[in-house]
Amino acid sequence: MKSPQLRPSFRHERAYMADGARLICGVDEVGRGPLAGPVTAAAVILPRKGIPRGLDDSKKLSPAKRASLAVQIKDCADWAVGHASVEEIAQLNIFHASHLAMCRAVAGLRQRPCIVLVDGNRIPPGLNHPARAITGGDALSLSIAAASIVAKVERDRIMVELAQQHPGYGWEKNMGYPTEIHRKALAKLGPTPIHRIGFPSIHKMLCPESGITG
Repeated sequence: MKSPQLRPSFRHERAYMADGARLICGVDEVGRGPLAGPVTAAAVILPRKGIPRGLDDSKKLSPAKRASLAVQIKDCADWAVGHASVEEIAQLNIFHASHLAMCRAVAGLRQRPCIVLVDGNRIPPGLNHPARAITGGDALSLSIAAASIVAKVERDRIMVELAQQHPGYGWEKNMGYPTEIHRKALAKLGPTPIHRIGFPSIHKMLCPESGITG
């Protein structure tokens, strides 16, 4: 018998509310895997009532559903977005750059959260708030799921805009991820300033004789 699909709930948020927390923030990032573009994070404080129906891990939702939910989230919640640039990714590495984007997103909120629920198994250094890391949090917490949706929609919008500036790589469809079309275009056209040149997979593609594996 097939087990029921896991859906995010407000269980984690309610537990902290029972302990007196008033404002609970979920934070998530998107864009660790692409070969191009920034890494983007969103922070969301959902209201206790009037939470949009259908919130889920952004990867499980269609683009149209994500876009619709993002509008609803922004209408009812305190939210903010943070980015780490391609230059910062090269300087810090993608792991630390994603944490930087998370910190920027939380810092951009109008209200100061009592606790931050972070998707993943690490709490970003410099967050400056009480926090709990939840592995697979976008499938468990409604606040983190909401953040994953806003982050995905915002980063996709950026990549569509960048696709107009750098045509030929298919970013308006692959959002910078290493699809076959993107890889072929990279080999044919070469890298742009938006590409993450330091990624081993790009280096190997452009310098196959180096022997570096990605």
